[in-house]
Amino acid sequence: MLGTMRVAARDRGRLAEIVGVVSRFGLQLLLRRIGLSLGDGGTDGDDLPRRARQAMEALGPTFVKLGQILATRGDLLPPAWIAELEMLHSQAPTLPFDRLRPAVEAALGEAPETAFASFDTEPLAAASIAQVHRATLPDGRAVAVKIRRPDIRPRMEADLRLLVHFAGLIEGASAEARRWAPSALVRHLAEAVLAELDFTHEGRNADRLREDFAGHPGVVIPAIHWELTSETLLVMDFVSGVPPRDAASLVAQGIDPAAIADLGADVVLDMILVNGRFHADPHPGNLLCLPGNRIALLDLGMIGHVSPLRREEFVDFVRAIAGGDAASLAAILRRWSVVDDIPAAAFRRAADRLVERHGGTRIVLKAMIADIFALMREERLVLPPDLVLIFKALVTIDGVLSAIEPDYDLSAAIARAGARIAIARLDPDRWTGTVRELLWELGRAGDDAPRLLRAALRRLDGEAEPARPADPSAAIAAAGGRIAIALFLGLALIAGAVLLG
Repeated sequence: MLGTMRVAARDRGRLAEIVGVVSRFGLQLLLRRIGLSLGDGGTDGDDLPRRARQAMEALGPTFVKLGQILATRGDLLPPAWIAELEMLHSQAPTLPFDRLRPAVEAALGEAPETAFASFDTEPLAAASIAQVHRATLPDGRAVAVKIRRPDIRPRMEADLRLLVHFAGLIEGASAEARRWAPSALVRHLAEAVLAELDFTHEGRNADRLREDFAGHPGVVIPAIHWELTSETLLVMDFVSGVPPRDAASLVAQGIDPAAIADLGADVVLDMILVNGRFHADPHPGNLLCLPGNRIALLDLGMIGHVSPLRREEFVDFVRAIAGGDAASLAAILRRWSVVDDIPAAAFRRAADRLVERHGGTRIVLKAMIADIFALMREERLVLPPDLVLIFKALVTIDGVLSAIEPDYDLSAAIARAGARIAIARLDPDRWTGTVRELLWELGRAGDDAPRLLRAALRRLDGEAEPARPADPSAAIAAAGGRIAIALFLGLALIAGAVLLG
């Protein structure tokens, strides 16, 4: 309680805003349903996911980012929640440049009119964290200037402090919540938020991806102008192109939709399966199609990383489904589960159903991943966050490619990637990383030996599988829905003693 009081006192103003949003969107009833209380009022119903999404948007960028992360967790949340959270966006009204000028001048050390040959004070775009303006360098090159909104860091850091504290309260109060590891989810959120607030992080991501595709003329990553870039200001080459929203708009610009679809699929698969570093959100707003059937990657603040071992596992996963090998697929799912008390039969049931529905035929990626997430919820299996991010990126690019090439088969592109994966496996640098990671995993296994031994003894003793609820999918869906928004609704509980006491 003392810890809660200290947190509440430090961020009293922000807590007052959160309480107001909870009341405005009528979410108090849900708060009571998860065992918390903040006065009367509120409504339940089928529109609860929608109201939760609207509340997150009203609470600002930290909660929007939380909702976007939760939208990737189809293994935890039911489809109605995922569909609603996927609608979260980070659009925001533009700010007059006079509000941004002090921060720009502090970052540049001079007025933008002096640092640039020209600077347009009318914004090109605005989001919750930053606003983008167009400018021209003294040498004539057009650049985009991304400016962090003033005073946003203290507000988002306050949000993170509150979420970290409340995640701990949830885990202490609920065994079901501990299963979904809310503290780990909030740590993931904190890493994403703090990385996006520092624009030098995005600049380094751009440099790394550009190096990854240095030999590929079809991929464009805007150059970063480091002499003008800082934590609060990012200056990069301006790229003009067409978002891949439909085939007609591409054809009108002399761009071949089929060529773009093949290139987009190859780029994403190379990032995930060959390079181990990928754009975590490849939606149409972050991609531009250029003359010559090229693709530019933009907005690189969020990059996913795939370890060499995980890449090998993912290739084995696709091969097991395509080959109808349920036993191998069950073994892979078992390795992926972050919960260690799941009976072996649960993995085999999930594998059998995946093979039955998707094995030996053309793989429809979106349907397959939707089935994977549904089975994870039903069998109480939890996937690691890095793997969920891979699945999400693949589903996103599959949707993009289908919009410009309706019959596009991403599974065929995965098969095409086999040769590139095989060549990458022969790279000595790749083996160095794999051996290093293997040694690390062996060290972790040694540290984890007591738990592993206990698990092995339980299996040797023929320990009975735990009883399953009569309607497991409904139970998990209900619990997942409650836990999902507990991370921000429950902040109101922290405020209770100070604001309403």
